[in-house]
Amino acid sequence: MTEWTWIERYAQQFAACALQPGETAVVLSESRSRPEIVETARLALAHLGAAVVDVMLPTPPNPGPLPIRSTGASQAIAGNPAAIAALQAADFVADCTVEGLLHAPELGQILGAETRVLMISNEHPENVERWPHDPSLADRVAVGVERLRAASQMQVTSSAGTDLTIDLAGAVTAGSHGWCTEPGDIAHWPGGLVLAFPAAGAVNGTLVLAPGDVNLAFKDYLRSSIRCTIVDDHITQVDGDGVDAELFRSYLAAFDEPEAWAVSHVGWGMNTAARWEAMALWDKSDHNGTELRAFAGNFLYSTGANEVAGRFCRGHFDLPMRHCTVMLDGAPVVVDGELIPELR
Repeated sequence: MTEWTWIERYAQQFAACALQPGETAVVLSESRSRPEIVETARLALAHLGAAVVDVMLPTPPNPGPLPIRSTGASQAIAGNPAAIAALQAADFVADCTVEGLLHAPELGQILGAETRVLMISNEHPENVERWPHDPSLADRVAVGVERLRAASQMQVTSSAGTDLTIDLAGAVTAGSHGWCTEPGDIAHWPGGLVLAFPAAGAVNGTLVLAPGDVNLAFKDYLRSSIRCTIVDDHITQVDGDGVDAELFRSYLAAFDEPEAWAVSHVGWGMNTAARWEAMALWDKSDHNGTELRAFAGNFLYSTGANEVAGRFCRGHFDLPMRHCTVMLDGAPVVVDGELIPELR
């Protein structure tokens, strides 16, 4: 059953995307989409006076070897020209696919037609009651993106042993505050991230995941440390004695894709309303963990698809980490897991 409070909150977010009465809005879903999300999006768009069109595609079978979770690369469109044409003809798309269009191969064609896309994370809609619309988030994310674009190098350290150097030459930088107003723009909700998609061969060093850090593909908090050696973007060695390290190695190896071991994107969280603890309160089937990607002060390291480096793959980890320090050309933006005052 859809709650009126969810419809109101969705409508508020759509209105922040500059949705106007009479605009054509597509609700994009697939057969395994969460029904509550699809229905809430449809009713919220209608409430705002949009001309609503449903595009529902069959979820393709998963060829294995493992379940796919939290990739941001929906396979549902599968190059279907009719579906792509419908999305290109829309003013706005409420993306309710299970994995989302953020890294989908068809995204460039859709955005190239000046369609605005809001990727609604596969979370139970009850979550949105806790995510207030914060107009200041857009300004703070913009400041973070400006600093990132002006930098030539990112360095990430932690007391746990992380020591990463990221060459930002040729990187594509982006920020998402959770709504999109410009033609050909995409955002994900909840937002609050500043990210770089590094060019090939740009990341080197040591990444140490500590207890309390998060593996969002598994939707779990780590109980033991994982130490990754990274050479020219790729994880070349995974050390750790616990089950967490065993699962980490096994998952990436299972896809038999070298790209799964490579970096997708790096960045930090800016959303002061997002909570690290939230995942502990939900069953795994009822949330997608997007909130944990965005909580303020986290360093986010992700493996898998990176269009900038010419890599597409199915294996993917999003790894929000606490207590890291993030430096841009020697100037901090995050210190021991806390945003600097100018970004709060």
